[in-house]
Amino acid sequence: LRPGGAPVNLGQPPAQTFQPGPGAPAGPPYAGGPGGPDGQDGGGRRTRSRMPLIAAVGVGIVVLGVGAGALLSGGGGSDDKTDKAANVSSAAPATGGGSSAPAAPDPAREQAAALDKLLADSGGSRASVIKAVDDVKKCDDLGEAAADLRSAAKQRAALVSRLGALPVDKLPQHAELTGALTSAWKASQSADQHYAAWADQTRGKKGCDKGHARNTSHAQAANHQSGVASIQKAKAAKLWNAIARKYGLTERQPTQL
Repeated sequence: LRPGGAPVNLGQPPAQTFQPGPGAPAGPPYAGGPGGPDGQDGGGRRTRSRMPLIAAVGVGIVVLGVGAGALLSGGGGSDDKTDKAANVSSAAPATGGGSSAPAAPDPAREQAAALDKLLADSGGSRASVIKAVDDVKKCDDLGEAAADLRSAAKQRAALVSRLGALPVDKLPQHAELTGALTSAWKASQSADQHYAAWADQTRGKKGCDKGHARNTSHAQAANHQSGVASIQKAKAAKLWNAIARKYGLTERQPTQL
């Protein structure tokens, strides 16, 4: 025992700390556990090595997401356009066989209109003929009366020629109508010629008796032909007015023909 009661270590050398020599390999100062420096260095390296991979995966996911969104939005737009096109197509009016074609011209209406113009000209000389005949009866202006009557006769002949050149085959009872008009105008032409000859007779010696024209054969023939013309004009007016009512044209009295 040492002073103080501490035991003395007899026969055992004091404990020494192992220190490697200069040639011995240096061991790790720590056991390299998870909490030691080696554990920290290894974890850092693993983290750094995983970061590029994680970043690449993230970028890929983002790219895929953007691409999918673009496809979805593009597809939706196409569908919308298709739907809109379909709606426009369905709303557009049909222009094919379902559309009604413009009405074809009516040949009968065109023929009736042309004949109406001819009839409008047919009564142009009526007033001058009436005046001329009255002058002959009164022995007044006999020369002028004869000229007016012969001019009217030429107009009747021209009406017959114009009527013969008109197509009227589509009109109802066209044969009866043209026959009546032709007979009426030819009879009027003959009457005008006879009245003109009567005027010439009246201008001669003893043609007038106390201011009145003598009744001659030309006067009688003229009156007869005038009566024939009146009958045929009445027949023609009846046939024409039926056509005029159908096509909205001018109806006429026999005396207007």
